[in-house]
Amino acid sequence: MSNTDKVFAGSIPKLYDEYLVPMIFAVYADDIARRVAARSPSVLLEIAAGTGAVTRAVAAALPRGVRYVATDLNEPMLAVAAQRQADDDRISWRQADGSALPFDDAAFDVVCCQFGAMFFPDRLKAYGEVKRVLKDGGTFVFNVWDRIEDNVLTHEATVALEKLFPDDPPRFMARTPHGYHDKAVIRTDLERAGFRDISIETRAEISRAPSPEHVAIALCQGTPLRSEIEARDASKLQAATDIVAAAIRTRHGSGPIEGKIQAIVIEARRS
Repeated sequence: MSNTDKVFAGSIPKLYDEYLVPMIFAVYADDIARRVAARSPSVLLEIAAGTGAVTRAVAAALPRGVRYVATDLNEPMLAVAAQRQADDDRISWRQADGSALPFDDAAFDVVCCQFGAMFFPDRLKAYGEVKRVLKDGGTFVFNVWDRIEDNVLTHEATVALEKLFPDDPPRFMARTPHGYHDKAVIRTDLERAGFRDISIETRAEISRAPSPEHVAIALCQGTPLRSEIEARDASKLQAATDIVAAAIRTRHGSGPIEGKIQAIVIEARRS
């Protein structure tokens, strides 16, 4: 993992929330919310909340009496999330590292995390922290992206960027967001951390965007892929965005875009 892979700052949080969340995150946030609500938690922790896609979905599915702590490593992402839900007094926002959670043992009924586990530098340590803060019998609900080839628009964008940077193509998407999809590895990691009753499900959905340009801005400017592009040549960010938009347009047309997305959804119980 590159040092920039976990940095969501500058203009990235706003673009991420405006472009990427409705394109690929919202549908899975609704799925996480259904799973969390089914557990009827009274105290809930969210890790890697980002700009609050899951937080908004889960909060809408839970009753008034719930206490909800939402955390993220990146303060700028959390600031966007908190601004969007400023009127919900059930939620407290806190900057936190998933590998060193600043909470007491056995403090939460459920811990949830949407598309964050791929960014943990030491997953066994992070899963151990989740287990520590869960109550006995508590549930860890999270998801990760499946392999990049099963996520059409992201894969096409990654291939398109190889034309602009043939000697050193940006590989952020394949390396990190889509770099942790082996179900056997995920299960083993959780078992080593002490989780039991592990269910792992592949879930395919459809990604939608109003235009090829929307897709290109979302991926090239609303994620750490931007930092990777700019590290190669800061003057080529717009060119990179344009080449991705052109590739999407060639394959899907100039109007509204649809493409398959696929994730892996995991539920594991603290024994």
